[in-house]
Amino acid sequence: VDPRITLTADDPRLQTYEGLLPGFTWELDLTGPHRPWVDFLKANGYDVSAGHMHLLATEHERPVEHSVSRFMTDHLIDWLENQTTTAQAPWFAHASYLRPHPPYSAPRDFAAMYDPADVGMPIAPSSDRHPFHDVLLGVRAVTAPSDEAELRYMRSQYFAMISAVDAEMGRLWDALKRLGAWENTVIIVTADHGEQLGDHGLKDKVGWFEQSHHIPLLWRDPTQTATHGTVVQHFTESVDVLPTLADVWSQPMPLQCDGHSLTPFLQGATPHIWREAASWEFDWRSALIPHVNNQWPWDDRLTTSHLAVHRTQDTAYVQFGDGSYLCFDIAIDPTWRTPVTDPKRILDMAQRMLVWRSCHTNRTHSGLLIDNGGVGQWPSGVSWKDTQGDMT
Repeated sequence: VDPRITLTADDPRLQTYEGLLPGFTWELDLTGPHRPWVDFLKANGYDVSAGHMHLLATEHERPVEHSVSRFMTDHLIDWLENQTTTAQAPWFAHASYLRPHPPYSAPRDFAAMYDPADVGMPIAPSSDRHPFHDVLLGVRAVTAPSDEAELRYMRSQYFAMISAVDAEMGRLWDALKRLGAWENTVIIVTADHGEQLGDHGLKDKVGWFEQSHHIPLLWRDPTQTATHGTVVQHFTESVDVLPTLADVWSQPMPLQCDGHSLTPFLQGATPHIWREAASWEFDWRSALIPHVNNQWPWDDRLTTSHLAVHRTQDTAYVQFGDGSYLCFDIAIDPTWRTPVTDPKRILDMAQRMLVWRSCHTNRTHSGLLIDNGGVGQWPSGVSWKDTQGDMT
């Protein structure tokens, strides 16, 4: 929630960063403790006393019919059936699947699909690491297993979770066809982050590594059949989704959008102007805010706890908030472990990064953690807090 639109100090939207964006309505709320799914499992005779995280970690013990992904799909198909039989207006559905995601456990029907002996080993950490990489390798929550058998099992379960969700997508496509909606429904499949899966000694999503930030974006527009099956080789980003949807809806692109419409690609053309690099950021202030008594502006620990990446076809540049940097030659080494040593090449990437950052940076809410009522530095404009005379 934007804290400036909250109403009181006990506004429930300040208790968690998860929630519903303006304009949407809940049909199935699986945030937090996954209560509807847990209740479903209990009704089917399972012991749910250990909580939803334990239930997610033991999905391999239960059939796919009782998986969290199947539960989501069944509800979505029921909703779709209602739309196509009773609603006359266009509809929009956002289905947020947890899987594939830690804990690493696929439904029983898929859990043995990939032999751990066949999943390959991840990219090993570089011997010459940035200090922050060493910090991450010391954080248990994101450190990959050191035991090879455990590491291989984790990777096999992640691949199995992908296959399980892929099967759910197939069920959705079949439902849309059965309901006569396949040829008038735009379908977008994407993700909010990737997965280290042991690469560079890490798991989950963390740091500057491409494994954490390179995500799928599949777009099917039934009116653009000529380009179905096309693979776009240009750099695209998540910020391109909304401008493209604006085109689909024949609406102007909102002024706050940083991306570009993918419509030319969907029509088989190449835009005359397009980005030459992909950019992303990683910010770990959220881990520090509860433990730092931020004395703005004299304490800069939060201000420097971030990094940004600018990645071209042959070079990846990482700029840290403390002034340090990394630059990798990914043309000769796509594992991001071979540094660039040419000062001119590094300077060019640093200048590209500076231009990109100057166009997109905004710190309005970066010092506030939406958790436990709001922790950290509040922005101005929160009416009920301004009247208390307290902005700390």
